[in-house]
Amino acid sequence: MARVLVIDDDSLVRATVRAVLESAQHAVTSAADGDLGLNQCIREPFDLVLCDIFMPNKDGIETIRQLRRSCPALPIIAMSGGPTVASLAGQMDLLTVAQDLGATKTIAKPFTRQRLLTLVDECLNRPTGQDPSPQH
Repeated sequence: MARVLVIDDDSLVRATVRAVLESAQHAVTSAADGDLGLNQCIREPFDLVLCDIFMPNKDGIETIRQLRRSCPALPIIAMSGGPTVASLAGQMDLLTVAQDLGATKTIAKPFTRQRLLTLVDECLNRPTGQDPSPQH
């Protein structure tokens, strides 16, 4: 059993992810935005964080950057149902940006129960001492 923090502003997503993870015997805590999620990480240790990209108060990109600085070995799965955004260099996929900035894995919404559990297992079963840098 792992301790998992789910950071997402959508209460339905939080409830759904919680139900899926609890059915796999994980202990789940949730937060409605990046600020609340970061505060949770200060108060208690987690084995894994799932973080949405588009949120009020503190978006997922900044949340992931701060989590990576304070907890460099903590696996993070970035989640997003949002589109790509325009930049001076063209279209940017925010999940790719999240991975470049520290997310261990990414998952696009909507996702299946099995896809979520597979990614969670991949993150939690990482061999001890493995480089926590982003993996594709």
